[in-house]
Amino acid sequence: MSKMEGLTTLCYIERGDEYLMLHRVSKKNDISKDKWLGVGGHFEDNESPEECMKREIFEETGYDIPLVELKYRAIITFISDRGDYELMSLFTAACPGGEPKKCEEGELVWIPKKAVYDLNLWEGDRIFFRLLEESDEFFSLKMAYDKNDRLKEAVLNGKALKLD
Repeated sequence: MSKMEGLTTLCYIERGDEYLMLHRVSKKNDISKDKWLGVGGHFEDNESPEECMKREIFEETGYDIPLVELKYRAIITFISDRGDYELMSLFTAACPGGEPKKCEEGELVWIPKKAVYDLNLWEGDRIFFRLLEESDEFFSLKMAYDKNDRLKEAVLNGKALKLD
């Protein structure tokens, strides 16, 4: 199956007050090398966002989470001065129990939600972690990065956010 360029999913699996985070240390030429992310990946042909997310969760963690238990939280638009474009469907899901399997893309670690901000994250990820904490409302977030991967613009539901 071919990958749908620019269409991706990301899920933060929750267990109590922890998120399952993936430390991206395994892949070569990885734009997210050494960063901490949720699990997810690119759409394959004919997949809905939920179907892609379910498959990616299973491939990366071994967890088989039913489609109806995936909570679709946001649509995130990433653009960069490098010419990159990505439309990401952001989900959260409750951990079904047990520990995840070993992941080929990096190390899976349960991290307390309050400690997530201390990790090496993409600058924009800090914004959507805050938004996930503050509300259960679905949101649309556009994030624009410069050529050096610094966040230069963030727009939430059509309104520009002030960047620190």
